[in-house]
Amino acid sequence: MSGQAIVLATGGTGGHMFPAQALADELLLRDQRPILMTDERGAAQSVFDLRVDLHTVRAGTFTGQTALGTAKGLANIAAGCWEARRILKEINPAVVVGFGGYPSLPAMLAATYSGMRTMIHEQNAVLGRVNRLLASRVDSIAVAYLNTRQLSPGTFARVTVIGNPVRDAVAAVRAIPYTIPDETAPFELLVFGGSLGAAVFSDIIPQALAALPEQYRARLRVAQQCRLEDLERVRNAYAAAGIVADLSTFFADLPARLAVAHAVIARAGASTISELTVAGRPGILVPYPHAVDDHQTANAQALADEGAAWLMPESRLSPRTLAGTLEALFENPPYLADVARKARGLGRPSAAQKLADVVCRMVSPNGNRGHRVANDHPREEAA
Repeated sequence: MSGQAIVLATGGTGGHMFPAQALADELLLRDQRPILMTDERGAAQSVFDLRVDLHTVRAGTFTGQTALGTAKGLANIAAGCWEARRILKEINPAVVVGFGGYPSLPAMLAATYSGMRTMIHEQNAVLGRVNRLLASRVDSIAVAYLNTRQLSPGTFARVTVIGNPVRDAVAAVRAIPYTIPDETAPFELLVFGGSLGAAVFSDIIPQALAALPEQYRARLRVAQQCRLEDLERVRNAYAAAGIVADLSTFFADLPARLAVAHAVIARAGASTISELTVAGRPGILVPYPHAVDDHQTANAQALADEGAAWLMPESRLSPRTLAGTLEALFENPPYLADVARKARGLGRPSAAQKLADVVCRMVSPNGNRGHRVANDHPREEAA
């Protein structure tokens, strides 16, 4: 690769990793040299192209439950900053891009203190804690939502609305039209609860599906992500109800399953939202109630307000309420198709390319450092 080094600093969960991976793939296509920087946990989760070099640094949180925990977290952040500063000095990147999550903080602080060109990308409808800390320090800010919360007006001149980059396999699903399930054909229901599954889904969803009328249960084909400790009891629950179910702790072929899904039940993390909208599939979204700043509810609400998903708070999730919602969808397939159409309308399949455009403009010799003329609102990246 003859291009310049571009460091991608990211947390270790899928919500941070997947957009960084999508940007890395796009930068490789442009003959740039993306480099991943994260902590040990993030490195273990990485599925980046083998051409992407990997560097790990220490990281920690500054919100420990005890004073000792907070002090330890701050010490790890400080150590990580020194490690990142040394690595960045050796690499001399043209741009450092942060994707949020505490493991991204050491690299981003080291880059801003060293005067390097910097950018952050926010995946959620609420600016995360790390990105909130960095927003006033970086040259450019990319966001997924026009009305991202916790953005101060002073940053608007540096904000571009991009969307969330998705993996190529997910973007390819967009070319597969959503089809209304025939009244006698199998009904494909996809259930997943984020990177670690969701225990409440294992408790509630089998009971809800078992409560459906027999003619609907007979048509169900369930693909559900479960935690390892839940697999046996969930499998037994579906078998007792006569429901065909494929269960796994992880679906490596999730894009293929999304392509055939007639409906999805999921959490409302950033990656889930972007994948549902790019694919154009209807979802019942159950936000994780303990997410920082309740950002999953904000994500789900953004879709629900447009009629592009159903928002079901976990406090309202019960076998009875979920069964009622699903029965209504069985009885009104065109409603599913309408929600799928609206979800597709919110999808940004070119987000990775748009984000790469912004990064590459910063890389160029006369590149924009993000200091645009004053804007009253964040700007949308041109289609």
